[in-house]
Amino acid sequence: MKRISLLGSTGSIGCSTLDVVGSHPDEFSVTALAAGRNIALLKDQICRFRPRLAAVADEEHACELRRSLDAHTATSIRYGSEGYREAAAISGADMVVSAMVGAVGLIPTLDAIAAGKTIALANKETLVMAGGIVLGMAEEKGVPIVPVDSEHSAIFQCLQGNRREDVRRIILTASGGPFLSLSREELAAVTPEQALRHPNWMMGKKITIDSATMMNKGLEVIEAGWLFGIPVAAIDVLIHPQSIVHSLVEYLDGSVIAQLGVPDMRIPIAYALAFPRRLPRREGQPLDLLKVGVLEFLRPDRKRFPSLELAYRAAEAGGTMPAVLNGANECAVEAFIGAEIGFNDISPLIQRVLERHTVKKDPTLDAILAADRWAREEMAKAIIDHNAASGLFTKPS
Repeated sequence: MKRISLLGSTGSIGCSTLDVVGSHPDEFSVTALAAGRNIALLKDQICRFRPRLAAVADEEHACELRRSLDAHTATSIRYGSEGYREAAAISGADMVVSAMVGAVGLIPTLDAIAAGKTIALANKETLVMAGGIVLGMAEEKGVPIVPVDSEHSAIFQCLQGNRREDVRRIILTASGGPFLSLSREELAAVTPEQALRHPNWMMGKKITIDSATMMNKGLEVIEAGWLFGIPVAAIDVLIHPQSIVHSLVEYLDGSVIAQLGVPDMRIPIAYALAFPRRLPRREGQPLDLLKVGVLEFLRPDRKRFPSLELAYRAAEAGGTMPAVLNGANECAVEAFIGAEIGFNDISPLIQRVLERHTVKKDPTLDAILAADRWAREEMAKAIIDHNAASGLFTKPS
């Protein structure tokens, strides 16, 4: 039985992971859970999976969680960054599923690697910010990193049994999000509520907005470069509205291998948890290509969705620039969800922050974390300056 520590248990990936674990009780058990502030859901997860430890965002929520649990519950409750780090490195866990959202997942993932845990990686920001450091530590510790994102899982599967030096390019597919057919002018009027309605996937707020701007795909390009040792120039993006082909690998001989499946994150999660085995699927309908009918592929319009271009530029600059890209984007997305800025303001504001940054090559972890803090402070200033120059921002009706 494989013992799991799950970071980000109440998010969309976390809940899907526990669906897989619950469907295969003879394969997996839960040693630790780490969540944010969704105490009601975390309580249910604790009662069902009985972890030794659970961690939440802060002391207030830890106290609330303790009060809500039965007095005889044996789960130890921790909180804050130290609680997350304890969950990541907990003794007895064989694998850590890194599924926290955003930069907050970096340090716990490094702690898990330092503790020798196999990593099932769903937190792309870990490699976007500090790919060299993370992979260097994983190699030193002999820790496998198995991708969970559907696109990176697809590539991982397409590479099995093949030589990396025979790869010509990687093709990441993107759904195109909810605004694929809208003009730049129409995009200016979209609301956060509209942006959060993804046509194919059920995801958290941040990644759903990133999908709408295509920043998510840009971050995945950077992540794929690190994961698979492929130059970013050899990683292409195609929009595939049906979300059936999850990514492709083209080889030097002209062969192209693709991985297909219904858009259900439980499939790549199960593959990562059980790798190199495959678990029988016990929920959901299988892929029916006759029902799907048509598989379309389109080139992304980088003028309408400039975030993708910004990610390629940040990857080319290297050093601390991807961390700045990520930090600035997280703040801009939060501002959009809070109706402080418009949809079309996200990419220009990120670009403004990138242009102000002086790249540090071969950065230490401290330098990366400092760049992340700087990016967030600069984005806050950029939003204030932008709204002052354009008048008070009005939420689109």
